[in-house]
Amino acid sequence: MSHSITPHTSRQYDWELEDIRTRVLVMGRLVEQQIVEAVDALVNKDVEKAKSVINEDYEVDAMDVSIDEECTQILACRQPAAGDLRLVIAVIKIVADLERIGDGAERIARAAISLSDREKPANVFESIKSMANCAAGMLRDSLDAFAHMDTEAAFSVVMQDTQVDAQHENILRQLITYMMEDPRNISWAVELTLVVRILERIGDHACNICEHVIYLVKGRDVRHIGLEGMEQIVREK
Repeated sequence: MSHSITPHTSRQYDWELEDIRTRVLVMGRLVEQQIVEAVDALVNKDVEKAKSVINEDYEVDAMDVSIDEECTQILACRQPAAGDLRLVIAVIKIVADLERIGDGAERIARAAISLSDREKPANVFESIKSMANCAAGMLRDSLDAFAHMDTEAAFSVVMQDTQVDAQHENILRQLITYMMEDPRNISWAVELTLVVRILERIGDHACNICEHVIYLVKGRDVRHIGLEGMEQIVREK
C-alpha cells in the first residue's frame, strides 16, 4: 500500500520535505547507474568506462554531504515530529546506504582496470553480470518503494535477498575451483571474490533501504526481527 506526506500549513516546509525525498531518488539513480557501468566495464574490459565511474564518485559524495546538511537544517529549524521526523531520519540513513553502494561501484571499477589485461573464463563474468543485474534491480525496487512509501513493495525486495546470496555462494565456488586447478588463477580470482562480495553487500544495502521505508510508514523498527516479524508489521492495518 502506498502512502504520501501529509500537507502542512507551511508550503515552504512541504517543499523542503519533498525536496529531500526527490534528491534521495536522484542520488539513488546515479548510484544504480554507477553499479551497472562498473560491472559493464569489468565484463567488457572497458578501462575508459571504469575511469569514468571512478571520476563520478565525487558526485555521490557531494550529494551525501548536501542532503545530510539539508536534513540537519530541517531538524534544527522545523523541529519535525511523528511522520516528518521519521522521514528525515529515514532519508539520513538511506543516503548513508547509497553512499556506501557508490563506494562499492568505485571499487568494482578499480578492479575492472586492474583486471583488464588478464584473460578470465567467460562463464564467471556471465555469473557476475547476472548477480549485478539482480542486485541493481533490488536497489531500483527499493528506491521505488521509498518513492511511493510502499511497505509491501519494500518487503518484496527484502525477500529477494536470498537469490543474491545464493548467486554469491555459487560464484565463490566457481572461483575457488579455478584457484585449485591452477595457482596462476589465484590473483584474478581473489580480486573477483572482492567484486562479488561488494555485489552481495549492495543487496544488503537495498534491504536496509527497505527497512527504513517500513520504519518511515509504520513507525516500527524492523531491523533484526526476521522475515516473519517484518511481514507481520507490514500486513498490520
